[in-house]
Amino acid sequence: MADSARRPTHRYGNRPTMKDVAARAGVGLKTVSRVVNREPGVTPDTERRVQDAIDSLGFRRNDSARILRKGRTASVGLVLEDLSDPFYGPLSRAVEEVARTHGALLINGSSAEDPDREQELALALCARRVDGLIVIPAGTDHRYLEPEIRAGVATVFVDRPAGRIEADTVLTDNFGGAHEGVAHLIAHGHRRIGFVGDRPRIHTAAERLRGYRAAMEDAGLPVDEAWVSLGPTDPDLVRAAVTAMLTGPEPVTALFAGNNRVTVTAVRVLAGHATPVALVGFDDIELADLLGITVVAQDAAALGRTAAERLFRRLDGTEEPPARVELTPTLIPRGSGEIPPPAAD
Repeated sequence: MADSARRPTHRYGNRPTMKDVAARAGVGLKTVSRVVNREPGVTPDTERRVQDAIDSLGFRRNDSARILRKGRTASVGLVLEDLSDPFYGPLSRAVEEVARTHGALLINGSSAEDPDREQELALALCARRVDGLIVIPAGTDHRYLEPEIRAGVATVFVDRPAGRIEADTVLTDNFGGAHEGVAHLIAHGHRRIGFVGDRPRIHTAAERLRGYRAAMEDAGLPVDEAWVSLGPTDPDLVRAAVTAMLTGPEPVTALFAGNNRVTVTAVRVLAGHATPVALVGFDDIELADLLGITVVAQDAAALGRTAAERLFRRLDGTEEPPARVELTPTLIPRGSGEIPPPAAD
């Protein structure tokens, strides 16, 4: 058999049109339009012929014109920091569930912690006429969104605040959570406590470091800068930072891990350390309950749900001023944060 006989006759990207349906069913375009839009004025026999043609051709209605008439697309965009980060899974699902209850489609993408990519993605979503945006910022200047907001794109920032514009923001109390976690270690007798966090330009990392320093100061404890490490949370870099804090004449006896990625690496390092070291992590991690890891847990789903509900209130017409909502994290003691320092300390 010749190759041409085996090739499919369809061409990808060429979708059937209402004109194709009308030709297949032997009716006019207006009749097809009435059937597709469930309008009266079509006999049952004609409606059946049109529906059979729709089914055989695989026709789907093109909503572009209807969207332009109504001015709403029933879609919202979500700009995440990293799709592979387990923290963002529950947040994204919560946003999607709220969007679904409002009959809206969620479109999301990742900025990969790159401000330029964040801007490119956010503006691409706006160009596709999403009704609203939920943004986890990578950058610190969001004035590029001002024209979109003025044009009616509802915008809510989550996990980190917007930069240089006034906008609705939903955050975790990162300062308070870190303060509570470090105070917990201090209450169990620790005086030399290390802090390993993300890059200081990131709002959450800066706030958690501030909470750490405030807890140490409130307890009258000095902070040796050798106990503080900020930067990319690459496992090799975190491993080196933790190992350095655990060695030397006055090693730390406890660690506060600034996010879930740091906690995972710290657990691996401490598993091979001869002396027990206390650990509290910011963000929960998978199997933390089985491993006995004490954490300051954010409610990622509540962050997403709160942000999405606020977004749809904006879309429903609320004109209240932009608000900043802070959710309180929860300290969950599981054992690692309750390990006492060595007797000599």
